[in-house]
Amino acid sequence: MAPQEFLPADFDPPRSLVTEQFRLEPLGPQHNEADLAAWSSSVEHIRATPGYPDGSWPPVEGMTPERNRADLERHASDFEARRGFTSTVLNPADEVVGCVYLYPAAEIPEAARLPEHDVSVQSWVRADHAHLDEVLALALVDWIAVAWPWSHPYRYGR
Repeated sequence: MAPQEFLPADFDPPRSLVTEQFRLEPLGPQHNEADLAAWSSSVEHIRATPGYPDGSWPPVEGMTPERNRADLERHASDFEARRGFTSTVLNPADEVVGCVYLYPAAEIPEAARLPEHDVSVQSWVRADHAHLDEVLALALVDWIAVAWPWSHPYRYGR
């Protein structure tokens, strides 16, 4: 894989991760209402989560459902175009409880980026599911090591 490539051309990205406590599926506009409710109920909690160091997301003022849908459509488009991979985190009751973002190393803040970093890994969970934060973050380490072609993820202080 050339350094400028995010994924090898012949790599088929996994579309899910299933554990006893949660499952991941690609985020898209079908999650709009539940996604908006999840993050807007937990702005302070998410901003305190490792991986959101600039304090600009989620927006304190919130978003309209239309703006959130546009954001989800962008993430879905990135997934299909292999530019980035955003997944919603669903609990066993199929409630949206968080989100995972896998994007190229160029997304990593320049001051923290090292030449060997090949993927930016961010995740959050709703405040009322905070017990899943570290569980999710650790599951992502294993998932990336086993199911993805990257070997040097940047995990934002995790």
